[in-house]
Amino acid sequence: MTTAEAPAVVLFMEEDASPRIAYGIARLKEALEQCGYDAVTTQSSLSWNNYRTTPESKIYVGNRFESELLRQLEEKDVLLYHSQAPDKEGFYLASLPGGLTAVSGGSDSGALYGCLELARRIRAEGRLPLDIAYGDAPRFALRGPAIGLQKMTVEPPRQTYEYPITPDRFPWFYDRGLWLDFLDMLLEQRCNVVYIWSGHPFSSLVKLDDYPEALEVTEEEFARNVETFRWLTEEADRRGIWIVLKFYNIHIPLPFAEKHGLKLHQPKPLPLTSDYYRQSIAAFVRSFPNAGLMVCLGEALQGQIYGVEWFTDTILAGLLEGLKHSEVKEKPPIILRSHAIEPQKVIEAALPLYPNLYTEAKYNGESLTTYTPRGKWQDIHNRLGSLQTIHIVNVHILANLEPFRYGAPSFIQKCMQAAAYRLKANGLHLYPLFFWDWPYAPDKAEPRLRQLDRDWIWYAAWFRYAWNPDRDPDAERKYWIGVLAERFGSREAGAAILDAYEAAGECAPKLLRRFGITEGNRQTMSLGMTMSQLTNPERHMPWPDLWESQSPQGERLETYIARELSGEPHVGETPPDIIEDALRHAQTAAVAIAGADAFVTRNRDEYERLAGDIAAIRHMVRSYAHKVRAAMLVLTYKLTAEGDYFQRLELLEEAARELEQSLSSYKELSALAESTYLYANSMQTPQRKVPIRGGMEFRHWKECLPVYERELDNFRSHLHELQTGRMPEALKNRKEPIVPYREAPFKLLSAHAEAFRVDKGACVFTDGDIHIVGCAEELAGLTGVRFSQMDAGRSGVAVELELERPAKVLIGYFNSPDQQWLQVPSLEENTHADDRGGYAPILRKGLRLYAYPSVNVHAFQYEAGRHTLDFGRGAYLILGVIAEDQSMRVRDVEHKNDGVDTLDWLYE
Repeated sequence: MTTAEAPAVVLFMEEDASPRIAYGIARLKEALEQCGYDAVTTQSSLSWNNYRTTPESKIYVGNRFESELLRQLEEKDVLLYHSQAPDKEGFYLASLPGGLTAVSGGSDSGALYGCLELARRIRAEGRLPLDIAYGDAPRFALRGPAIGLQKMTVEPPRQTYEYPITPDRFPWFYDRGLWLDFLDMLLEQRCNVVYIWSGHPFSSLVKLDDYPEALEVTEEEFARNVETFRWLTEEADRRGIWIVLKFYNIHIPLPFAEKHGLKLHQPKPLPLTSDYYRQSIAAFVRSFPNAGLMVCLGEALQGQIYGVEWFTDTILAGLLEGLKHSEVKEKPPIILRSHAIEPQKVIEAALPLYPNLYTEAKYNGESLTTYTPRGKWQDIHNRLGSLQTIHIVNVHILANLEPFRYGAPSFIQKCMQAAAYRLKANGLHLYPLFFWDWPYAPDKAEPRLRQLDRDWIWYAAWFRYAWNPDRDPDAERKYWIGVLAERFGSREAGAAILDAYEAAGECAPKLLRRFGITEGNRQTMSLGMTMSQLTNPERHMPWPDLWESQSPQGERLETYIARELSGEPHVGETPPDIIEDALRHAQTAAVAIAGADAFVTRNRDEYERLAGDIAAIRHMVRSYAHKVRAAMLVLTYKLTAEGDYFQRLELLEEAARELEQSLSSYKELSALAESTYLYANSMQTPQRKVPIRGGMEFRHWKECLPVYERELDNFRSHLHELQTGRMPEALKNRKEPIVPYREAPFKLLSAHAEAFRVDKGACVFTDGDIHIVGCAEELAGLTGVRFSQMDAGRSGVAVELELERPAKVLIGYFNSPDQQWLQVPSLEENTHADDRGGYAPILRKGLRLYAYPSVNVHAFQYEAGRHTLDFGRGAYLILGVIAEDQSMRVRDVEHKNDGVDTLDWLYE
């Protein structure tokens, strides 16, 4: 069609149209021009009795709650809605008499989405539809991805999450082309929020006259940060997208901490930190009115005690101060994470002050494991979903999917249905597949692949089902085949690749939920697991929420073997079920991806990378399958040999063969990954514990392979000893004498506490007569510190000590989940839980008290100087201070053994 022949279309919007409506009009104009129309945009007010005077085809875009034309057309029954009238982000497209196409939005964002839908139809049909009556609206109120102003490693003396925003740390933050690509992708997927995670971003984005020392960047960097962030929030706003800045509490800037003699992470409010935060938030809101905030009250802050006070008196006070003279059309969203706190009391106190509040909780912890979440975490979500707020599910970290591609639309659709119906949520917060290295994918490629390109289907599927989770499955299969056909060149390729994605997408969720130690990011599942982790998980601090909440009903390995041997009926998923399923899924995916090969005519490089991932997942599954079979044989040996380790050796011989096959598959995985991946895990800090401690040293399969080779060598060696009638060294040494710990000198500076000798009969609290009835030999004679149990249980007790030299402080945790007792910090809820070591107990049930739960003893490292032990609410014990170089044998005191019956000696 020549320009002279081009039909004309006039696009109308109001003179004071919002940036979102103007942007939608621009997208419509672009679509019309691509289809040969002469499209003209005009800003003028139409009315019901004059719009026909324009002879050309007309499109009018408006917010029905503000548009006089739409109001008039509705009143006169010219514009009628056969579906739900548009509200909020909903829209309706209608062909009306007089050549008018109306785009009626329930808000500016609704009008924008209506423009996108009409533009899509224009491109699909090659013309402006003449008979249209279509309405749509999202099921989930918030829909968007998270990205991190984060690095893969820590920068001492700063701690986890703490990274000032500078060009050398985050060059991508200043890359406007990258941001525009990302924002345009999100708009196409009808997202309305981007969550940007940081430890303490205010010291890079605002300056305070009262606290000049808080600025952590240079003046030039600060000016560039402000310019970039303001541009970003405005560009996002045009697309109907909120920028929400996530921060932790109470984290303070390094120079601010140094000037005032404070630690970087504060457990409770101080007048100084409260004033600094209030001023920072007020300045931020004034500077960036199109940005919201996401607040984490857990981890560093003792949120259960101070959460209400900090949120209302500091955060909301700063927000309201910043909004005093604001003319923003919509108040920014404030999202409260339910991480390591119970948020209900906070929300109840905050709602009267600020109504635009949201809550958030993790979907499957820090992995993706099931579309049937249940148990405690289902209850938590349902409670949050019942509050007068919008509740958001956080698809978090994805530790079990790293580093491979994931694109199983049907699994993702079921997850979004579960979010809506099982968890009562109406918002989505989606992590990228390799969070800590944004924007780059972990693939070995030059130039580095961008995650938004590599993982396009990850984003597309989640956001498609956040808009509407209840789409017809058969229609969805046709839809995704079409999408993949467009990308790879043919419907045959699209169907085969979809089958590969769907089958491979079942493997990691099933393996982790039945065999993993945790759904948290301290485990990198693709790197494998040790035999000890499979047969003696208690040693490795298992997280019960994994199988009690984030998995369907089923049996862990030892439970399964015990029931099998006793003839008891099995309940739910069993280890053999999962292994057979995973092998079947991996084989189906491999066959499907091979079947696509001959039909791929576009994006061949990406197809090859995907095929490599499918092959890697199959090697991983095979390695797990053989190792789990070996673990079942070892556990059968454990439960039938009954301490006579020279019996039933045929079980160990078969286990050795399974371990050999597991290692062979792992070697294939390692060799493949050597050419395809830089590393397996994106968080490369000491928080990584499974399979091997050290996120930096063991971040690739080739680095873990020698560990598994030694494991097999050790197993063979100990098996050979047993076969030849020799007692393995570990069994010879099980009666090794226990040595008391060496005490380190310290001063007790707290007047409300007193020292006592740890020994049988000693009282452990200053109130009451609860005394020691038995203690580990290592503890006897140490100097402990006691205080009021009542005060500790009600509000927490802080104890100040002074150490002459570096030492370890022994803390006792009661083995009870009751709220009166201090709970052991977990890496699933607190990234700093292991900053001082002591994450795992050294003496299980190392102390027994009269009529009280037993006590596990942990050892935490402290440098010389003054220290305030302030762990939050809950009673605990201080059982001594010992030498820094004290060697400590981890053991279960109650059973008087050093772990021989766990059979870990077989692999070590």
